[in-house]
Amino acid sequence: MSGGPSKALPSTGPHSLRDMPHPLAGSSSEEAVGGDSTPSPDLLMARSFGDKDLILPNGGTPAGTSSPASSSSLLNRLQLDDDIDGETRDLFVTVDDPKKHVCTMETYITYRITTKSTRVEFDLPEYSVRRRYQDFDWLRNKLEESQPTHLIPPLPEKFVVKGVVDRFSEEFVETRRKALDKFLKRITDHPVLSFNEHFNVFLTAKDLNAYKKQGMALLTRVGESVKHVTGGYKLRSRPLEFAAIGEYLDTFALKLGTIDRIAQRIIKEEIEYLVELREYGPVYSTWSALEGELAEPLEGVSACIGNCSTALEELTDDMTEDFLPVLREYILYSDSMKHIQKQRDSCSSHGKAPLEVNSLREDSRPKVPADVEKCQDRMECFNADLKADMERWQNNKRQDFRQLLMGMADKNIQYYEKCLMAWESIIPLLQEKQEAK
Repeated sequence: MSGGPSKALPSTGPHSLRDMPHPLAGSSSEEAVGGDSTPSPDLLMARSFGDKDLILPNGGTPAGTSSPASSSSLLNRLQLDDDIDGETRDLFVTVDDPKKHVCTMETYITYRITTKSTRVEFDLPEYSVRRRYQDFDWLRNKLEESQPTHLIPPLPEKFVVKGVVDRFSEEFVETRRKALDKFLKRITDHPVLSFNEHFNVFLTAKDLNAYKKQGMALLTRVGESVKHVTGGYKLRSRPLEFAAIGEYLDTFALKLGTIDRIAQRIIKEEIEYLVELREYGPVYSTWSALEGELAEPLEGVSACIGNCSTALEELTDDMTEDFLPVLREYILYSDSMKHIQKQRDSCSSHGKAPLEVNSLREDSRPKVPADVEKCQDRMECFNADLKADMERWQNNKRQDFRQLLMGMADKNIQYYEKCLMAWESIIPLLQEKQEAK
């Protein structure tokens, strides 16, 4: 959490997110950056926050109307399509049961990975193995090497600031467990990554270290060759469609980074306010011992402040455990998308270089056409995979943030309802004393 007094909102640059063209708004490059293309639902949602008359998603309650009878009905009304393909899935992975291991040289946490599948690639219908963070990191590196044209989901950040966060605390371990579980579920839901050889080994091998020590496999060599091809070239021109994607990702990451910083300051101030409340309430209780007729109302105020403190603590915990991790995951996700963009740009530059050489040497006939054809095939693969993964990422983002924002609204409604009930409970005590007089 950031310290110091609140600062002015940082500038987000000349571009507004609602003014950004959606990268997948049209099927052609021209449609992706302008023209009469129809904006996507994500862009319309972003624009709605800047309009005066805000239209809430799923027919939410507009300003000036009564709130729902129960705050939980907000979540009940929101029908998310997270599990739309649940009936056709054939691979399920969960991360649970974290355990602390204390050795002579180090202390670390392992997590149980449970896999259930009907795929022929798995010899058994169910597996259960234990993995530590560095194993997840190994898996992600292998996926990047063997699937260089695909978007690899991000891992939660490994390092934490010592003295600020205890990486062995129950809260931190649970937050990391959820993030690792989300990481594996992202891979499981991917139509290509879920069939990766390294992913299969990660889920099934009892001794993963033995596999790590083996020589570079064929898929890894292929990945290294693509890395070699895509290195050392500068971007000359990016197609308008992919330029729009890059511009969108830059603005998206900037907005999330600003929200993350402000949210951390809000949480810090709420924690400080919570400390004050816990000192404030007992004062009324000790005061009541000196009074006669005011004793009961003063005790009521003390209890009321205590209830408000409990409600605020729950709200702060929800923000820390549920809201911030999603923001940080998508900030890392945008970085991964940018990395794939650079890979694609480098591959494109590699394909253009032989064409330029050939145009300068009309008399000679080197083996350029075959190389160019391979580069064109590789570029088609890059473009198709990037577009498919971008569309999948947008769908996941829409679902995740709808659920996140509705959950945040629900938690805030519950908080204010609890505070309202607490303060309303004091009024009868004060009215009884007035009537007695």
